[in-house]
Amino acid sequence: MKKIFASATLFVALGINAQFSVTIKAPDNFKEQEAILYSLNGSKDIIFTKETIKKNTWIFKFPKNYVGMMKVVLPNTNNSFNFISENKNVEINLETNGDKVKNIIYLDEANSVMNSIQEGSQKKEIILPALIQIKEYYKGISDFGKALDAEISKLTNKYDADFSNHPFINYYNTNYNKFLVADNSKNVKQDDIINFIDKSNDMLETSSLLRPILVSYLNVGGNNNVTVSVDKLLETLKVETPRGQTVLSEIIDIFDAYDMKEFKNKYLTQAKNLKCTITDRLAKTIKTNADVEIGATFPNYNFHSAVNTQSKSLADVKANNKVIVFWSSTCSHCENELPQLLAKYKDMKTKNIEVVAFSLDTDKEAYSKKIAAFPWINDSELKGWNSSFTEKYNIHATPTYFILDANNKIINKPDHVGDVLEYFKLK
Repeated sequence: MKKIFASATLFVALGINAQFSVTIKAPDNFKEQEAILYSLNGSKDIIFTKETIKKNTWIFKFPKNYVGMMKVVLPNTNNSFNFISENKNVEINLETNGDKVKNIIYLDEANSVMNSIQEGSQKKEIILPALIQIKEYYKGISDFGKALDAEISKLTNKYDADFSNHPFINYYNTNYNKFLVADNSKNVKQDDIINFIDKSNDMLETSSLLRPILVSYLNVGGNNNVTVSVDKLLETLKVETPRGQTVLSEIIDIFDAYDMKEFKNKYLTQAKNLKCTITDRLAKTIKTNADVEIGATFPNYNFHSAVNTQSKSLADVKANNKVIVFWSSTCSHCENELPQLLAKYKDMKTKNIEVVAFSLDTDKEAYSKKIAAFPWINDSELKGWNSSFTEKYNIHATPTYFILDANNKIINKPDHVGDVLEYFKLK
């Protein structure tokens, strides 16, 4: 108890002397009341706190040094946006249309600079190829031709701003360009990436670069050397260290997302067998995987706004078997697979098999139109990949299926709808 009290006292003291604040202003007619602030650890958003709007403004006071990516989620209107912290005050104004954020105005210097760079990168990636194509067919020397040449020249030139006063912007752009821009990364070797991950400062975990750089590292090694590549990286980092465990957690998630089960199981087993102190990040990875292994009891979920049922939670649904499916109306594979499930749903009901579908949609209208054709139990938080069940059930792709018995024990994890129908001999 003394330890908890001391920690709480310290937190209050730090809160009084906040390192920096995040101030977000919304228009008078914007209906959102709550805002949730997240920091970042690798590819995982970490909830810091929730604030209620006062005089059209949310103010978050961050009590410790933090340099890196941050995110705010407006849960009731389903808006979210990213920004950076350089351990200095952040100021943002929102422009809205109804309950949607249509524009974000960054008033602090760091975010204004970062936004300009990213807008320039997007134009270079998307618009520049189109302009060059137009130039190939347009030979005129009119005002349009001159403007075309000027815009091509502008987008071709590098952004040469002085980042000496912006350490995170310098870190992010330097390493993004080196490791993730195709023209540059083709010359990067595995040892270069290992050295970077090993020697980098704490901004690696807060930059959002770790996951894509790890994917790049695995691609450089090739499909025939996956185990050799990962073992070499983990041996250098040492899995007893916080960074080593963060990387191990990311590696497990990457293999899960790409359905590389053999490699995922190998490194998940390594994580489970560690004898050292486990970080919260790695412990959560181990737990969320254990919760959805075959033989485990599927964690209960209190329905958000379920249709086609009177049940209040997943555990309340009574059936000999349940087929759990995570899907989205924007998922092309779901478009192909769910109609096959629908065609056999009456046969499933005769066997007392119930389907419970959790949607990762964000658009209420699109979701409502789609589920009108689905007679099974449907539920959604309408928060997309920010939905609570994505982490709860370790979901990395749609559609994802689970088959449960009458006691909600996981008895099968089919890869596709055909596997579901085959399991119940309905094909």
